[in-house]
Amino acid sequence: MPAQAYAGKECVCQLRKGICDQSCVQGMLDTPFYIACLKLTGRRCVVVGGGEIGLEKVEGLLACDGEVTLIAPEAEPALQEYAQEGSIRWERREYAGRSDLDGVFMAIAATNDTDVNIAVYDDAERRAMLVNVVDVPPLCNFILPAIVRTGPLAIAISTAGASPALAKRIKREVEGQFGEPYARLAVLLNEVRGWAKGTLPTYQDRKVFFEGIVGGDPDPVSLLREAEEPGAGEQAVRELIAQHQAASELQVSRA
Repeated sequence: MPAQAYAGKECVCQLRKGICDQSCVQGMLDTPFYIACLKLTGRRCVVVGGGEIGLEKVEGLLACDGEVTLIAPEAEPALQEYAQEGSIRWERREYAGRSDLDGVFMAIAATNDTDVNIAVYDDAERRAMLVNVVDVPPLCNFILPAIVRTGPLAIAISTAGASPALAKRIKREVEGQFGEPYARLAVLLNEVRGWAKGTLPTYQDRKVFFEGIVGGDPDPVSLLREAEEPGAGEQAVRELIAQHQAASELQVSRA
């Protein structure tokens, strides 16, 4: 079950039951989450709470070029350094209410104060904006999966809040199986997307082209992984792509 939501612990959600009876998390595992990748570049994001979890969330937003404001009376040294260097804006005070969410795209509450967390959630919900209260799935309209990120490659792992520990284990296993060669292949395939859109007339034609490369023989991932000289793998994949381009152009000319 989600942390902070189990019988006997103080209630931390909007139901304000005093002692948690788990009623707020019933049905969480049956919730069909819509999976999406958000573009945060230049968008205002607020993190409430300056502890270790707040630091984790701030760094995740910065990694995606979010424009981050931290609201907290005190903050971890690393957060103070981010503020001093200008990477984030630090409002050194308590959360003040709905006005703190003016013009904000996303809010994340990472405090140990239940009333503050609930206030952030309620204020954000009234504005129909994205909000996540860390470790309290009932106070979220989106959840944050574990992410494997290598270059342009990002793989999300979610257990719908059931077990962050399991998600972390899966993340470690995925990192070992899918990594840098796949990211390099993504970059190489992106180089020919413009050609494909300009040359191959239909979606199905483009699908066949790219799937023929990714799933064909020789395997492009193996070419990248097994190359002995720097750049040799990329060159081999570019030659493979060129062969598929020539074959596709011939088919288009005959159509």
